[in-house]
Amino acid sequence: MPAKGVPKLSADIVVAGGGVIGTAIAWRAALAGLSVIVVDPEDGVPATQVAAGMLAPVSESLFGEEDLLRINLLAVRRFPEFAAELEEAAGQRTGLRREGTLAIAYDPGDYAALMRLTAFRRQAGLTAQELDSRECRALEPFLTPDVHGGVLFPGDWSVDNRRYARALRTAMGRAGVITIRDRVTDVGHGVMLSGKETIDCGTVVVAAGSRTGEIAGLPGPVRNAIRPVKGQLLRLTHPGHMPLVATHTIRATVRGTDIYLVPRQDGELVVGATQEEQADQRVTAGAVHDLLHDAMSVLPVISELVLAETCAGLRPGTPDNGPIVGCLVDNSKIVVAAGHYRNGILMSAATADAVVAHLTGAEPDAAWRPFAPGRFAHDREVYR
Repeated sequence: MPAKGVPKLSADIVVAGGGVIGTAIAWRAALAGLSVIVVDPEDGVPATQVAAGMLAPVSESLFGEEDLLRINLLAVRRFPEFAAELEEAAGQRTGLRREGTLAIAYDPGDYAALMRLTAFRRQAGLTAQELDSRECRALEPFLTPDVHGGVLFPGDWSVDNRRYARALRTAMGRAGVITIRDRVTDVGHGVMLSGKETIDCGTVVVAAGSRTGEIAGLPGPVRNAIRPVKGQLLRLTHPGHMPLVATHTIRATVRGTDIYLVPRQDGELVVGATQEEQADQRVTAGAVHDLLHDAMSVLPVISELVLAETCAGLRPGTPDNGPIVGCLVDNSKIVVAAGHYRNGILMSAATADAVVAHLTGAEPDAAWRPFAPGRFAHDREVYR
């Protein structure tokens, strides 16, 4: 409880979570004229800091995930305008790149599997350009000579995740959003913080990433649907006047494991990422070894780059790999925006649009309907 004589905090909206999803929602809600408080403990390493920043609806689309593909395409179409508005509001660059993703294969079997996925993606209306080995190396001269062929997906982009996150924090601050360094522990009867203080608000938006399941007051099926999935990645830099070793995001499968390399405009190269059903954020020697080995299998020249950083974070995974976005029918004062798994940065702008629509009485895009909280409940009538 607040000290005697100190007014209790209140706002139209409280956002539980200060990652890219929470800050994007807070910024756009403030622009819509709502008073907003963001509650985030800023302890540990947020998933945003460990992301590669890929905006990859095409090269990450898989069989059986057509609904997820539709929402990812909505998200990537929205992103450029959102990023431009953000850069203007924050006075900072986000590092948006539009060169596309080059997916490569090492042998005829890998190439055949890539072609099957490419055919599926084309059936979904996505653009893909098949390339032979020579054409792949013309695009990326430092690729291994062993590359059998590949596919260029021009609809995939990338953004510098850390620049993007900083710009969002700056923009929401300039829009009047208040940030409290604490943790929301319960939303069942108002918004309760870890020290038992409460905040009065009209609506709470739960955007706590992999920690969403720790918040009391949410329905059990929603809390249980979100689990932490550990990811480790590397950040490499170019020494001296060495030329850039990659200009496109490059994806490959090495020894059955997916690897990606994402270049930055400042010369950094992000290599990632492991997927581990773990809840710790320790960087392991084995993961660093495997990532470096697989990366050098794709771009041998990587051995000459500087290993600048190793990091690990927790993605918020769900059983169907899709996000959970929507409000609860039995408690319209709670909106969930979590479970974005590998696509949090990609979906941040579109998620903010959907949540602000809920907050202002508008209708979110129809593509969000399959991702309502109720899909994990036995009684779907309890949710929308």
